[in-house]
Amino acid sequence: MLLALAREQHFGRAADACGITQPTLSAGLKQLEENFGVLLVNRQSRFIGFTPEGQRVLDWARRIVGDARAMHDEINALKRGLAGHLRLAAVPTALPIVAELTTPLRERHPDVVFTVMSRNSIDVLTQLENLEVDAGLTYVDNEPLGRVRFVRLYHERYHLLISAEAPLGRRKEVSWVEVGEVPLCLLTPDMQNRRIIDHRLRAGGIEPAPTLQSNSMIVLFSHVRTGRWASVMPAVLAQTMGLGEPIRSVPIRDDDPPTIGLVYPQREPLTPLTAALVTEAHRLGQTWASEQR
Repeated sequence: MLLALAREQHFGRAADACGITQPTLSAGLKQLEENFGVLLVNRQSRFIGFTPEGQRVLDWARRIVGDARAMHDEINALKRGLAGHLRLAAVPTALPIVAELTTPLRERHPDVVFTVMSRNSIDVLTQLENLEVDAGLTYVDNEPLGRVRFVRLYHERYHLLISAEAPLGRRKEVSWVEVGEVPLCLLTPDMQNRRIIDHRLRAGGIEPAPTLQSNSMIVLFSHVRTGRWASVMPAVLAQTMGLGEPIRSVPIRDDDPPTIGLVYPQREPLTPLTAALVTEAHRLGQTWASEQR
């Protein structure tokens, strides 16, 4: 019940997630508070938040539930080999490389099934903390990660996607200052990719002012493909979408590109599925690091 309330931030939705009525949820929380002898939840007519004591109980609840799942999964793996459901959340710019992890993992363990969800970086960490996903793909060196572990995978290098007929369309590379002079369509500010791009532009003395914003990479690509819009995207994303003429993908000079990595719970032991994914991430990270050298 505590985990559901932490996820939903709402008594009614938490009750629905647990498959119980709201009075049953309230009674269960009240009984828990009586057992501990402290108030766990700040409530009025709606959920306000957890008390300091409630936050500590929530931390323990996450640990207990996580450990119980890990034990259950490990025993099942001992009985019938690695199998089950692996849930991943990834920032939109990292979605193209998910298959580099899931495909070899499934080749080794064909009874594993996957769910992959597109989330912003904050939601990736929140869902990981609330045990809604087993691991995530996000930026690991740009904003605080909290209580997680991570494996570095690759540097996210940016390209300007622009019409070949535009003044910058035939350049071998461009600067962020030059990028800032082009009308851009970009992700919305809740996306860390957008915050990184904004920081790069401001460092060049340019105040970001995109002509179009969206939380969907597909929307951005569809506009870029018309040849009348430009955007900044990771090179790996542009390659995956297969942009061709009349659109060019022009590298942007950047001495300190951000790093994408796999984040996973700070817990021992990990579930067998998560441990297998982490092993695959280490293999992939080492391969890409050697290629970049």
